[in-house]
Amino acid sequence: MLTLIQRVSRASVAVDGQIVGRIGPGLLALVGVEPGDSAAQVRRMADRLLGYRVFADAEGRMNRSLADTGGGLLLVSQFTLAADTRSGMRPGFSTAAAPAEAERIFSELAAICRQKHLPGVETGRFGAHMEVSLVNDGPVSFLLRS
Repeated sequence: MLTLIQRVSRASVAVDGQIVGRIGPGLLALVGVEPGDSAAQVRRMADRLLGYRVFADAEGRMNRSLADTGGGLLLVSQFTLAADTRSGMRPGFSTAAAPAEAERIFSELAAICRQKHLPGVETGRFGAHMEVSLVNDGPVSFLLRS
């Protein structure tokens, strides 16, 4: 499992012109599921999403987490993150989990995050063509693996 997180001032995701998820300050997390990702990896990723310290403390250092700030979390499934891009001029997707497996794992991640972070966990719509809008705060982006 890999997740590209971006610290945002605000972010939203729309499907067919309708907003399906929106947050203010917090994290946008683009989630790629790989074959064989386990329940332990999902729990670890949830802990990292909520605990990764990317928000400034009183001295301007990245010492505060989403759990500390109470910010929003917008989870968006993105199978292209798991693409094999090592050769050629076209990505391969055999390194991404099959849709049914990926949807189950993504839903599990969202459920754990919602259970642990009540202030606001939003999601896109799995398998849909989504339009993601964001204002990256920093910019600050990190690729997390579990």
